[in-house]
Amino acid sequence: MTNKLFSFLKYWVFGCFVMVNAACQSKQTAEQVVKETPTVEVQVPHFNPDSAYAYIQKQVDFGPRVPNSKAHRACGDYLIREMNRFGASMHVQETDLLGWDGTVLKARNIIASYFPEKTTRILLLAHWDSRPWSDHDPAPANHLKPVLGANDGASGVGVLMEVARQLSLQQPTVGIDVFFVDMEDYGEPQWYQGEKKENSWCLGSQYWASNPHVPNYRARFGILLDMVGAPGATFPKEGYSQRYAPHVVEKVWNEAKSLDFEAYFISKQGGFITDDHVPVNEIIGIPTINIIHLTDEGFGHFWHTQDDTMEHIDKGTLKAVGQTVLQVIYKERK
Repeated sequence: MTNKLFSFLKYWVFGCFVMVNAACQSKQTAEQVVKETPTVEVQVPHFNPDSAYAYIQKQVDFGPRVPNSKAHRACGDYLIREMNRFGASMHVQETDLLGWDGTVLKARNIIASYFPEKTTRILLLAHWDSRPWSDHDPAPANHLKPVLGANDGASGVGVLMEVARQLSLQQPTVGIDVFFVDMEDYGEPQWYQGEKKENSWCLGSQYWASNPHVPNYRARFGILLDMVGAPGATFPKEGYSQRYAPHVVEKVWNEAKSLDFEAYFISKQGGFITDDHVPVNEIIGIPTINIIHLTDEGFGHFWHTQDDTMEHIDKGTLKAVGQTVLQVIYKERK
C-alpha cells in the first residue's frame, strides 16, 4: 500500500511539474509573439496651413469665379493643372446646366482621383464657383455685384488642394477622390420675387450624382468642406449629415477631439443646410457629411456680401479642418 501510494505521489508530482513547465513555456511563447509583433503606427502627414492659404489666395486673385466668366474659366484651368501636378488621375465633366433664371451655365466638375486601383474609396468635396450676387450685403447697391468668395468656396478648395499635395507625397491605405464641384452657389437670390424654383442650388453635384465620373461609382463615405476658413469658426453637427451619415459625423468629430480641435468641431446639433452633400446622399446614396461654419447668427456677417475676402481667412481654422481630414483618411483601413 505504501509503495503504491509512493508511486502515485511520484507520478502526480511529475505530472504537475510537466503542466507547470508547459504553462510557463506557453506564456513565454505568447509574450515572445507579442514582443515580435510590432505595433503599426499610422503616420499622418502634417497639414500645412500656409500652403492652403496660398491656394485660397490664388483662387481669389482670379476674381469672382462666377459661372460663364473669364475668371471662372481661368480658375478651373488652374485647378486642373495643379491636380495634374500632384499626380492625380483626372476626370473633368463639362456640361450645360440651366440656372433658375434660364441662363445656360457652362459647368465643369473637376474630379482628381488618387490611387484609382483601390476599391475602397473616400470622397472629398468642395465647391469652387462663387456667387454672382451679394444678396445679403447690408448695402442694397451691392446686391447685384458678384461675391469674391474667399471663405464661401475658395477655403474648402484650398484645404483640399493641400490635402491633395500630401496625397502625392504619402499614399494612404484607401483610394481618395477629390471633387471640386461647380455651380453650387447659383441658387435664387434673396431679392428675387418671382416663382420659386425647386433645387436651384447645388446644380453641379446634382448632375454628378446622376452621372458619376465612373460608372457605378461607390465610396465608403464622403466629406464636404464649405466655408472652413473664418477666424474662430465653429462646425456643429449639421442636420442632413446626422440624418444620412451619423457614423461619419462621429468618426470625424472624434478625430478632431483627439487633435484638441474641439473648439472648432463643437458637439452641438446644427441646422439642416442645403448643400452639395444632399444630392450625394439622396441621389447616389453615398453617406456624406458637411463640415460647415454655422453659428446662431448664421454663416458669418460676410456671407454673400462684398466682404467675403482674404481678411476673413484664418490659418488656425484651416489647420484644424485640414489636419482632421488627413487624420480621418490616413487612419481608414480597407
